[in-house]
Amino acid sequence: MTEAQTPEAFVGYWRIVEMELWDKDYLDLVVPAFIEFDGKQMGQFQFGTVRGWLDCRFEERGGAEVVEFSWEGENDNDPGCGRGWAGVRKDRLEGRLYIHGGDDSGFVASRADRAAPGRRGQRSVARRPTPAFRRPPPSGRA
Repeated sequence: MTEAQTPEAFVGYWRIVEMELWDKDYLDLVVPAFIEFDGKQMGQFQFGTVRGWLDCRFEERGGAEVVEFSWEGENDNDPGCGRGWAGVRKDRLEGRLYIHGGDDSGFVASRADRAAPGRRGQRSVARRPTPAFRRPPPSGRA
């Protein structure tokens, strides 16, 4: 079985420029708001104090490529999760992001180069490490 790939129309970094519920100051509070898709149906996003790692599924609907995704991550330093969808319309990514048990908001993003670090106390948005399997210590050691 071949590994599923992300359609080229989605791959890369998209700068979130607008959301229904939050203003620009909140969107860029920690890092410039973004959503990003890699080539292997995964991705990440961050706006304000909400950030997450995406598990994506791509399909064609009515002749247009769309993505549906689930996410897990953080919402204001608490564990967070949810789902969302998006489609490429001309040169924009338009969709909706849902926070499980909370808000949902439409968003618009434009293709952009990855933002340079160091603005407004930015921190890295690197992928969260997966906990490793822990073996018990060898007999006789604590």
